[in-house]
Amino acid sequence: MEPSSMYLAEFIGTALLLLMGNGVNMTLSLNKSYGKGGGWMVTCFGWGLAVTMSAYLTGWVSGAHLNPALSIALALSGRMPWSLVPGYIIAQVLGGILGATLAYLVYKDLMDQEPDAGVKLGVFSTGPAIDHKPWNVVTEAVGTAILVVGILAIGYGRNMVNPGISPFLVGLLICVIGMSTGGATGFAINPARDLGPRIAHSILPIKGKGESNWGYAWVPIVGPIIGAVVGVLLFDLFANYCVECIAVL
Repeated sequence: MEPSSMYLAEFIGTALLLLMGNGVNMTLSLNKSYGKGGGWMVTCFGWGLAVTMSAYLTGWVSGAHLNPALSIALALSGRMPWSLVPGYIIAQVLGGILGATLAYLVYKDLMDQEPDAGVKLGVFSTGPAIDHKPWNVVTEAVGTAILVVGILAIGYGRNMVNPGISPFLVGLLICVIGMSTGGATGFAINPARDLGPRIAHSILPIKGKGESNWGYAWVPIVGPIIGAVVGVLLFDLFANYCVECIAVL
């Protein structure tokens, strides 16, 4: 596969992910939306299905990372060449900007009439329930470690009976991560998912949008990268140990 097609797939896949994901946020949060108040369960399932559909669209081309932290972790473990990582990350962040912009265009009239600047930022990017950045990083790291371990487990060994179901299982994994760890920080677990929409929020002509909270923006970048690296190391340690034990038997 040509790198250019893989970069294009990551761009399109991440754009679709953020169009649907930020769209879910806007549906559930904007004051004039029919879906306002739909609740956290809808948020988690909506984001999970957004990941599933984006992965089905692009997984056969690029592996559907759609997440810089995952790309870095896979390169660190030797599962992909480091030479592809910069292109993947650039494509993912640009895709995030485009997807968030498209979601804004869908909801422009409702965004204009939303009175709360905090809501206008929250439908784009994540933020902490309690602003304590060291622990916010821990939360994001733990959620992303679960994500990476789960993705690797779904595609490992005898679990690969039917690869076609893998994106659906990853979507369910996103749901349970949101349900179990998302209440503290909004579960970015993906630097492109937060950074791309935050950039979009900062440059789009949104009425009364307020600040983009750049002081927090490093948390959903650093936390997921740490978590992804820890996740791939833990999975490989566990898998290699089990393989050695089976070989002895």
